[in-house]
Amino acid sequence: MADMATADNDNKIARKPSIVQLDETALSEAKSILYQAYRHEPTFQYLFDHRRPGYDKRVRATIRELLSLYFDLDQDAIGVMADDTLVAVAFIGEPQLRLNLAEQFSWRLRMIMTAGFASTRRYLDYHEKIRSMLPTEGTYQLPLMGVHPKYQNRGYGRRLLAAVEARCSQNPQGSGLVLDTGNSRYLPFYESEGFRSLGTVRLGDYEDFVLFRAPDSAPVGPGTPAS
Repeated sequence: MADMATADNDNKIARKPSIVQLDETALSEAKSILYQAYRHEPTFQYLFDHRRPGYDKRVRATIRELLSLYFDLDQDAIGVMADDTLVAVAFIGEPQLRLNLAEQFSWRLRMIMTAGFASTRRYLDYHEKIRSMLPTEGTYQLPLMGVHPKYQNRGYGRRLLAAVEARCSQNPQGSGLVLDTGNSRYLPFYESEGFRSLGTVRLGDYEDFVLFRAPDSAPVGPGTPAS
């Protein structure tokens, strides 16, 4: 009986969500999660023109090329595992990189061939506007973070964001974290995690919110359920 009880307890511990380091072996799962998380987001709908045929293909191509680039550049990537399933992922841009996508010629060429010239141009313009708003040279960026819709509103987004912030705080040269969202319903969540507004980027009829969390900013409350 004691052995059975121990086994049951071990199983419960094993099922507890955990933060994991990601490498290229997780590329397929990460692409799927981010596609599901971003395809209905206003920012992506503008950048990749959801009214024109082939929108889903352009979103998939962009996510694939971005993840491949971040892995090639050895950028940090983490995720949340729940019940042996990867349910959320985040890709962290190091301050030392200050990634300029316009200078990534092979990436830009692949983007033009798969997502199209217009979408690539829109994305580069958007990325440069975000980059120009970084408050200091030591600021981390969170270009991609998502929770699979099936697993949203269970606290995985909050858990993942806390892990991202912990990673960033380990760098003595780091000076905060910047992220952006085109969905205003996420703002209370990010504000509850200590983020403040740096301003907005106009994307056609949409508005993208750029947010910054200083290294010493503590969460202020539970806010809305984590995505």
